[in-house]
Amino acid sequence: MGLVEKPMFKPKRAVVLTKMTRFEYEKEKNRLQSDDDLKDYLKEKGSDYDGLFQRHEGHHSNLKMLTESLKKNGIETQVVGRFDYTHQVIDSADVIFSAGGDGTFLLAASKILDNDKPLIGVNTDPIRSEGHLCLPKAANIPQSMEKLLAGKFRWKLRQRIRIYISGKDSYKEPIELHDQQLESLEDRFNEHVKENEMFPEANSCDAGKQTRLLPVRALNEVFIGESLSARVSYYEISVDDTNLAKQKSSGLTVCTGTGSSSWYFSINHMTDEDVRKLLLIANEFSDSNIATNNSSAIREITEKFNSTFKFDSDFPKMAYTIRDPVFNGIFQVSQPRGFAKKISIRSRMWDACLVVDGGLSFQFNDGMTADLEIHENDALKTVQLF
Repeated sequence: MGLVEKPMFKPKRAVVLTKMTRFEYEKEKNRLQSDDDLKDYLKEKGSDYDGLFQRHEGHHSNLKMLTESLKKNGIETQVVGRFDYTHQVIDSADVIFSAGGDGTFLLAASKILDNDKPLIGVNTDPIRSEGHLCLPKAANIPQSMEKLLAGKFRWKLRQRIRIYISGKDSYKEPIELHDQQLESLEDRFNEHVKENEMFPEANSCDAGKQTRLLPVRALNEVFIGESLSARVSYYEISVDDTNLAKQKSSGLTVCTGTGSSSWYFSINHMTDEDVRKLLLIANEFSDSNIATNNSSAIREITEKFNSTFKFDSDFPKMAYTIRDPVFNGIFQVSQPRGFAKKISIRSRMWDACLVVDGGLSFQFNDGMTADLEIHENDALKTVQLF
């Protein structure tokens, strides 16, 4: 058997995307000038100032440790926030680090279009953040850097979803959902869009084409549906080039293997009580006599069933789920969930959105179409330490 080539990690320049802490968010959102003003404001609404400040300090302590570790190893390092994280900044780096949790990692991933540019996540708040996509919680930052530089890791590819949208509003700028409440920063974001061309406006040639490849990739999932969850979502859908079928539901989610343990799993999973009731019914309609009062057996069956919803991050297909499908004499959903290489949707909605990884919302109203596809050369390059 041939030797496996040792992975190389010798970057010259790194960009670190840092999260906005809740402490910074509250201060910016409410335009508070001093920490005392923030303390009084948080006290009025029953929030814990000391806890927020402690986590803020912890994040910046870990961020400093990361940047010092990079610089110590001769790697030129630039730290940017979400508003300065542009394609130009990404192109200037050999590697991207995210400093935060899974949300920061997803934001960092969405704008990396080069499948050979690694993204490495560092969980800067391991006590309160799961950091499923980041380096292990137990990993010490300087030690992790030593392992990376010594080649004690393997490359891990995570498939992503490419999205094309068509229609008269396909070039409208998206909304950053994470920053929607930051009114002062919404204006600032729009300025950055224009200055740095994160989401460039269509020129006359683009506008004539009407079909747009979105400048982001979905690592977890794409949601399509009415903006107001109480409204029924109406659309036509085709899976792997089948005929379009009209459906009404609470919207649909389409995920990758990375996202299969997140929202997709929450929508589809069953509880122990669900399984117990099904087994009771199964006993009634068969000669079975499954012990439905055996809690450990019920738990084992439930976990076995729920595990079927999770699949590998490098699996070259998407999983889709129709949320709360409407069944009546007119609308039918023959397959409410499944796998696909390509999914096409035509909107019949009036205030709808297409949301990428829970953070970026594109308008998706009546007549607009979206094609969701898996292309293996869109895979995100990440690492797994030994």
